[in-house]
Amino acid sequence: MPNSIFDEFFQAEARMFLLATIRIALAEDGSDLTSLGLFSESDMAQAMIVAKQDTVVAGLPIIPMVLEFGGDQCQTHLNVDDGERVSAGTMVAAVRGPAIQLLKTERVIMNFLCHLSGIVNLTAQYVEALKGTKTQLLDTRKTLPGLRFPEKYAVLAGGGKNHRLTLSDMLMLKDNHIDRAGSIAQAVSALLHAHSPCPPIEVECRTIEEVEEASQCEIQRIMLDNMDTETIRTALGIIPGTIETELSGNVSLENIRELAELGPGYISVGKLTHSAPSSDFSMQFVPLS
Repeated sequence: MPNSIFDEFFQAEARMFLLATIRIALAEDGSDLTSLGLFSESDMAQAMIVAKQDTVVAGLPIIPMVLEFGGDQCQTHLNVDDGERVSAGTMVAAVRGPAIQLLKTERVIMNFLCHLSGIVNLTAQYVEALKGTKTQLLDTRKTLPGLRFPEKYAVLAGGGKNHRLTLSDMLMLKDNHIDRAGSIAQAVSALLHAHSPCPPIEVECRTIEEVEEASQCEIQRIMLDNMDTETIRTALGIIPGTIETELSGNVSLENIRELAELGPGYISVGKLTHSAPSSDFSMQFVPLS
């Protein structure tokens, strides 16, 4: 994924949230008394950021954004694009600037890069497992507070798709909504009357009876939640072709291919963001060139 996609994704609200998160991350660290006690403001340094494992990479364009909070003296060179797979030992980026600034920002940069690369790496594995099927991989809103946009960007960089960035992108009727509203039909009718134009509506179904009811409503998508294989097969046979289908719940790398071969349009996987293991990178200081 070329880094220009990063700029396209992080516009307006998304960029505002990312900058706010960077600002908080730097503020959490407080003043770097160690570096301030060892180096003068004029001491310049250079460092390489190196992958310590084979991984797909995401979050590199965040590096200069972090460094810019300390002024305009730092320079960043990105050697690869987000979404690119690299081998252990690859230098993915180089930075140059005041030693105090590089040391102050080192851990914040590494935290973003390791976490987002972990998400893109896991996403790419799921995408590979779906290759050859018609099913598309979706993320969920199971993201860390404050990191919604970076994490969902990493899913895109890994070849997945975003389910919805905010609650207003798609109106999703989950079990609590339906139980409180009285029925699926009542809930859908209320939404269609409350919003004009009404955003797309998705209904989460737990039983075949709910699938039958939802299939009669004016909605865009039905999610089959935590159903076994035979129930999914039955449900997919009921849903008309005019309504999109999504599977969710208990999806893993081991069973996603089998689920995709049942024919759903989408499979959503919360693990992409809430359980992806971090990739390993390090920042290594080198002599000034």
